[in-house]
Amino acid sequence: MLKEIRPALVMMAFLTVLTGFAYPLAMTGVAKVLFPHQAGGSLVEKNGKVIGSALIGQNFSEDKYFHGRPSATTDTDPKDPTKTVPAPYNAANSAGSNAGPTSKALVERVQADVARLKAENPKDAVPVDLVTTSASGLDPHITPEAAFFQVPRVAKARGLEETIVRRQVQLHLEGRTFGILGEPRVNVLALNMALDALGAR
Repeated sequence: MLKEIRPALVMMAFLTVLTGFAYPLAMTGVAKVLFPHQAGGSLVEKNGKVIGSALIGQNFSEDKYFHGRPSATTDTDPKDPTKTVPAPYNAANSAGSNAGPTSKALVERVQADVARLKAENPKDAVPVDLVTTSASGLDPHITPEAAFFQVPRVAKARGLEETIVRRQVQLHLEGRTFGILGEPRVNVLALNMALDALGAR
């Protein structure tokens, strides 16, 4: 019996070491050599202090900042460990809401967001990514349409001409990766940092 089981145990141990330790360590080492910034988390610094990552969205709520997509991530309720509470852009708990079109809570939340956004900018249609969450809940980008939609609010809050804010959006448009993958997008953190650098209020 041991004769039949031994090869399976040896193979399992070998594959565990190979795929569970050796391969991940080798890939991590290669990544750190070839792509050190990305392997380190694509961290963004300001005045020598890490303020975020180019790959993970943040919860900007002030009117003077562009806002990202809604995030459905949660965290443990500090008052009751058996429950969860909303924690937007919680990188330790990447997930979507899993709420479908029949969810009353989802419909009410989207309707409230649409009404709030229409009050901010009644001239334009509300871009869908400003009222829907991504699958990860951590999306750092918005569509160009979502960025341009927010220009009037941001410009007013900063006391800037809309043309100046619109120009910053245009400067931060990212095209498709390799010209074919994904869609054009705007990194919200990079755009907000550029606006802060202008020195407006």
